[in-house]
Amino acid sequence: MPLTDKGIKALSPRAKPYKRADEKGLYVEVMPSGSKLWRQQYRFAGKEKRLSHGS
Repeated sequence: MPLTDKGIKALSPRAKPYKRADEKGLYVEVMPSGSKLWRQQYRFAGKEKRLSHGS
């Protein structure tokens, strides 16, 4: 299920960073400080990689 603008704004910080997935490897990572980062997880040459798309 894709994330909505309202759903992303409702995410609150916790003691440890956590993720909320969108689709095809894209997710929002919520930091303890309250900042939210868009990241994408993918595989290249058999290794798992992460790409940051910004806040």
